[in-house]
Amino acid sequence: MGTDPAADRYDVLVVGGCGVDTIVRVEELAIPGGDSVSVPPVRDYVAHTGNGVALGFHALGRRTKFLDFLGDDAAGRLVLDRYASVGLDFAHLPAPAGTPRSVNLVDREGRRFSFFDGRHPADLLMPLSFCGPHLERAAHVHLSRSHVNRELFDVARRLGVPVSTDLHAWDGTDPSAHPWAYGADYVFMSAAGVGPRAAEVLRDVVGRGRARLAVATDGADGSYVLERARPDRVRHFPAVRTERPVVDSNGAGDAYVTAFLHTLFDGGDIDRCALAGSVSGAFACGHHGTHEVQITAAELAAGSERLRARGSVAP
Repeated sequence: MGTDPAADRYDVLVVGGCGVDTIVRVEELAIPGGDSVSVPPVRDYVAHTGNGVALGFHALGRRTKFLDFLGDDAAGRLVLDRYASVGLDFAHLPAPAGTPRSVNLVDREGRRFSFFDGRHPADLLMPLSFCGPHLERAAHVHLSRSHVNRELFDVARRLGVPVSTDLHAWDGTDPSAHPWAYGADYVFMSAAGVGPRAAEVLRDVVGRGRARLAVATDGADGSYVLERARPDRVRHFPAVRTERPVVDSNGAGDAYVTAFLHTLFDGGDIDRCALAGSVSGAFACGHHGTHEVQITAAELAAGSERLRARGSVAP
């Protein structure tokens, strides 16, 4: 009997972006008077954007592989234990400066401010000898905005593998983001860094780069989507409202990305993709911590269908 070639392939390969978040819950994102304040228990969570995307696709039933650098330290062991517990396929190389960290303040309304420790050396790159065989097996690759993967866009292009990325709160001009902004086929970002310029920045991403579509998420104000096929029309999609209260916005953007692309991979149109992203993002906001709970394919389908049945979104 022959082997099934499809069994040796990944639906999604994620490269870069794992670490540990320390979450501090505060009343507001401001420094109070005095020199100390009591807060709820401070906790560490396996986190960062590649982690959220990889765990999100894995929970949605996509065959997922995750690659990164990881420190031989307590944070690295926390990462490995987390992936072993959920069965995520993860391979890593030693991180010379240790596992990246963040300290995130989360206020009573779930809003977040992050102090990110980008400790990987500037010249650290993911070697092709390590990641090349995985790229060849991937139907799609997500390159997190991590400088360790910045030279992989051309490799993916030569292999004919589509690439997605997330620019996070890019200001629309910082050139350090250009390899990702203009090199990916599917570009996601937060509108936090561009404010009312979201439509302008999306047009720039599509006009100057390779993006088939570009998306800016805007929290409670929904999201904006621009398709290359319709470059003059930036579409706005409202955020969805669920019964679950917002307690923590950590990981909401990553949840949006995975559900949007998951629906796109299944042939969904932009309306369904944006709805799925919003449902998944809202789901993530209902849990404390970073990427502790991911929406499943069944939960995503049910949540999207409930909203369509209410007539509150496009069919």
